[in-house]
Amino acid sequence: MSGLVNGLVIAAVVVLVVVRQFRAQQIGGTGRRWWLLPVILAVVALRRPGIVDAHHRTESVVLLAFELLIGLVTGAGWAWTTRIWAQPDGSVWSKSTKATVTVWIVGIGLRVGLFALGAAIGVHQDSSALLLALAATLLVRSGILLWRAQSVAPEVGGGTAYGDPMVRPARKERV
Repeated sequence: MSGLVNGLVIAAVVVLVVVRQFRAQQIGGTGRRWWLLPVILAVVALRRPGIVDAHHRTESVVLLAFELLIGLVTGAGWAWTTRIWAQPDGSVWSKSTKATVTVWIVGIGLRVGLFALGAAIGVHQDSSALLLALAATLLVRSGILLWRAQSVAPEVGGGTAYGDPMVRPARKERV
């Protein structure tokens, strides 16, 4: 896949994710394949040989490692700045906050700086590294959101049984 197609895939995924993150969305159960899109993006990124510059192998691998680290931190920051709540029907919802915008701006700024550093030292940088970092971002964000949603979701079977006139006390949270 050419660099142009990778660039278009990256742009499409980012636009889709950014538009969707500021609308309230129901967080699916653990049975959903929340990891599928990140895995597909990683496979697309890794199937090209140009992810590491052959003439500057060490520098290229270090830049790729930092790109992945930035992706992981951005995904974690994105997940922790997302508001999560449970509806009375038991469904769990999420919506990004203004702090999420800051996380995205800092993440993009760090990536631009990393690209500039690579260009300054003469490393050829392929769009596959950015695609792989985006996959890491989405994977970490989804995993943390599902983990956080479990603590917000109402307890299954915690209500009264059919015909049970006794109201059971709610579970107390410990501080």
